[in-house]
Amino acid sequence: MTNARAGTAPALDVITIGRASVDLYGQQIGSRLEDVTSFAKSVGGCPANIAIGTARLGLRSALLTRVGDEPFGRFLREQLAREGVNLDGLKTDPERLTALAILSVESDASFPLLFYRENCADMALAEADIEEAFIARARAVVVTGTHFARPGPEAAQRKAMRLMRQAGGKVVLDIDYRPNLWGLAGHDAGDKRYIASAAVSERMKTVLPGCDLIVGTEEEVLIASGESELVAALETIRALTPATIVLKRGPMGCIVYEGAIPRDLEDGIVGRGFPIEVYNVLGAGDAFMSGFLRGWLGGESLRTAATWANACGAFAVSRLLCSPESPTFAELNYFLKHGSRHRALRKDEDINHIHWATTRRRQIPSLMAFACDHRSQLEELADRLGADPARIGTFKRLAVKAAARVAKGRPGYGMLLDEKHGREAMVEFARHSFCWLGRPVEEPGSRPLRFEAGRDIGSALPEWPVDHCIKALCLYHPDDPAELKREQQDTLRGLFEASRRVGREVLIEIIAGRNGPLGTDTVARALEELYALGIRPDWWKLEPQASPAAWAAIEQVIARHDPWCRGVLLLGLDAPAEDLEASFAATAGAPIVKGFAVGRTIFMSAAEGWLSGRLDDEAAIADMAARFEALTGLWLATRDRKAA
Repeated sequence: MTNARAGTAPALDVITIGRASVDLYGQQIGSRLEDVTSFAKSVGGCPANIAIGTARLGLRSALLTRVGDEPFGRFLREQLAREGVNLDGLKTDPERLTALAILSVESDASFPLLFYRENCADMALAEADIEEAFIARARAVVVTGTHFARPGPEAAQRKAMRLMRQAGGKVVLDIDYRPNLWGLAGHDAGDKRYIASAAVSERMKTVLPGCDLIVGTEEEVLIASGESELVAALETIRALTPATIVLKRGPMGCIVYEGAIPRDLEDGIVGRGFPIEVYNVLGAGDAFMSGFLRGWLGGESLRTAATWANACGAFAVSRLLCSPESPTFAELNYFLKHGSRHRALRKDEDINHIHWATTRRRQIPSLMAFACDHRSQLEELADRLGADPARIGTFKRLAVKAAARVAKGRPGYGMLLDEKHGREAMVEFARHSFCWLGRPVEEPGSRPLRFEAGRDIGSALPEWPVDHCIKALCLYHPDDPAELKREQQDTLRGLFEASRRVGREVLIEIIAGRNGPLGTDTVARALEELYALGIRPDWWKLEPQASPAAWAAIEQVIARHDPWCRGVLLLGLDAPAEDLEASFAATAGAPIVKGFAVGRTIFMSAAEGWLSGRLDDEAAIADMAARFEALTGLWLATRDRKAA
């Protein structure tokens, strides 16, 4: 489809208009909202959810609404940007707060829901916010029922519909009926889905003629038509508009009607259904709409669009949150091809892994990390020099300043810092624009692997910032005694499961050469064994290999088991710079190696000088910065030679 006015292909596939809120979901499933003690935060609101859902499925989406000029408004803006949603239509309202929705899953049929929307930012959307040039950039707009409940946003949506029609695009209506947002029920009735209202019906009936696609549940079709019986409701809508009508029927999927409404409603167009466990229905309709739009705007048949919609709705209804649970196109295709042996899709490890890997918060195609997470080595150095070990934390803060001096805010730079001595350093780290921070959890030198925080590592992780990556060093050799291997494998599996439960990435560092011979296939065999246990870390950190064949074997194992793996970081093991240069060069034929995480080569000389009093702060920073910059130069040079 081309733009009728400009004669050029629109830059956007769809603009969604209306509600945008912060959702706070109770994490204690089966609890009354009164008894919930912790919440998960996510983007919410029907149009915002659809903007994210369609973006994940490969459409070029935008959200047109208002958010507050405060942390929650900035959260929405930043998360939408991470999801790939165009923000040109997202206005910041300096006078109003971002809307909130607070909810819990009490049972599979009860979802207490509170809306905090009094004079909220998105309900202040006005005609002036609807710019003709912006609407003309899209192939379609999605308007939503809730925003016809107040004069200002109603006028804004009608203007958008009119402009889209003039531009030759399509208008989509998600009926999105919430009785208490129309003033028909009290604050405590947020989860109530239907209250008949002649006033609401009359208003919605004036919207229908301007639509090309209308999507709603049975109750929403009733309210949009003003009828009390489903057949009559569909016939009334058809009398008002030739639009394609999609009737959502919950677990039964949907039926699509084009042209005359059949006497037998089952004679409409029906997509493939997916029987799954109902966990939380909130947000399922938004995922459904996203799937339908991906097919409808992508030129697929209505049957295919309905199938994709049903599948996307199945994902959402089987998971807890709204927008975070919408599938990506890779995830959708995997499910359509392979299905799942689980009725509760959230329990399918393969699907969950694809979802996790394709919705990461940022892309990191390469990474050069200054590793300053060493604890025992610096403690031993301080003891040898007679220095106060409390100064180690201050030194690590200097290391962060050195790394920042090299990175200069550019992408591809990161650090490793520890909890024990690196708290000050992590505060300093947050002041700079690095792309990655890894934090060790292992007890230094432990074999079998032990965690510094104790056995219950999972209880410590929720306190971490969401962007901090778990790092665990395991001294693991595939020829280790069976009992030792089993214990280490169980520990790593537990850590991996904990990382996924709390939504943190994990890097597993394997050092094999310290406890056995390092042959061509040694590390590849180690990785093979861990993958066989279902351990799929985001990153591997590995020691230098003796030959290109060893790297090829490693790459083959990763590609076979986890094509979504971010990659391998090369560790340094206190090697001199010239040895690291050779190690870097040896990885030139291994694209899976994305960078390095090197520490002692960079900081040990400065640490000795600073702790002994020979170097002041600036001299220590300059020394580390020079060494880190030299290493990054060596690494980038090997990549440049490979590209050439």
